[in-house]
Amino acid sequence: MKDEFKENVIINLTFDFALKIIDFCDELEALRKYKLSEQLFKSGTSIGANAREAQNAESKADFIHKFKISAKEVEETEYWLLLCKYSDKLPDSTQLLSDLEPIKKIISKIIGTSRRI
Repeated sequence: MKDEFKENVIINLTFDFALKIIDFCDELEALRKYKLSEQLFKSGTSIGANAREAQNAESKADFIHKFKISAKEVEETEYWLLLCKYSDKLPDSTQLLSDLEPIKKIISKIIGTSRRI
């Protein structure tokens, strides 16, 4: 990760999470679950993309909006991962779901704090 974001916890967490999503999607594609892989890839990598975009927001409202998009992508990603977790035909996503929890909490905190300031 570039030095400019080395102290930014959410950027680092979401970047690392996106890398794990990429690997997991490779596993899904090996099982020929292309549609699921595509959906998960989009939502799982979008979390960090929007958080990173928020770093250059044009206003406080734009900053909050970008993180709200990230929060929506977290929810969608969690949905796809839960499908994987509870399906007998898909790879286990328990670790990714655990990795997603702190991201979800931090994004929620960022949105709440930003609204109050």
